[in-house]
Amino acid sequence: MSLRFEEIAEILKIIDSSSCDELVVEASGMKLVVRRNGVTGRAEFSNERPLFASPAPPATSAAAVVHPAAPPLRAGAPVAAAPGQMEVNAPMVGTFYRAPSPDAAPFVEIGSTVAKGQPLCVIEVMKLFTTINSEAAGRVVQIGANNGELVEYGQMIFVVEPT
Repeated sequence: MSLRFEEIAEILKIIDSSSCDELVVEASGMKLVVRRNGVTGRAEFSNERPLFASPAPPATSAAAVVHPAAPPLRAGAPVAAAPGQMEVNAPMVGTFYRAPSPDAAPFVEIGSTVAKGQPLCVIEVMKLFTTINSEAAGRVVQIGANNGELVEYGQMIFVVEPT
């Protein structure tokens, strides 16, 4: 038995919307462990090792708003776009990485100028990496996830101010 990305994403959505804190599924040499407030770490998936995933906490309504005159927030701070700014949302559930490899510099920093199509980050799902590119030219004003953090589908991960 193997689980597809869509099935794992659906399991995470169900757990996130329930009061369940832990789910363990074992079948045919595969083990999936999902813990809401427990062991966290780099997601792993194989027939021999368990998958540990902790859904990101739900977004709060008290998100910070950056105005052009305000100083930029640190990476991983709550993300909210001001009028005229563009949100970049996670297209999938996965692990957010700011750089292409552990020893490389981040793709972008707060204040970086980006071109349309320029890489902003990568999201890893079951050892597959998807590059997330900027949809417009602009300046990065917020980064909404920390390096190595699990992000949810639709979670805002960047705010770009078009130029």
